[in-house]
Amino acid sequence: MSRDCTDWVRRMFVPSIEATPWRPLADVYRTPRGWLVKCEIAGVRPEDLTLSVRGSHLTIGGTRRDWCLEDGCSHYRLEIAYSHFERSVELPENLDRARLTTEFRHGMLLIRIEREAPR
Repeated sequence: MSRDCTDWVRRMFVPSIEATPWRPLADVYRTPRGWLVKCEIAGVRPEDLTLSVRGSHLTIGGTRRDWCLEDGCSHYRLEIAYSHFERSVELPENLDRARLTTEFRHGMLLIRIEREAPR
């Protein structure tokens, strides 16, 4: 098989990292005051993140951008996904009136969701 045909077959049938959307992993914990969502977002700057709540859905969105440590370098192999992402987590209660606080720790985004105090 010619090299052109081999390259074409590889592009058609071997999935590319670039074609695979990035979907950060998330863990959800029940806490005495509400919920804790821990999302793996290493390399994402806080200013590139958005959080939204609608009903029982928490949506985390943002962009992880590529950066280089040295001037004049060019890529040889890229395996880390650099792109826009959006991840929704559904919780078993309405979050519209909940209080959200965030913290970054060791490449993780920690989202604390505190339920509104009963009246």
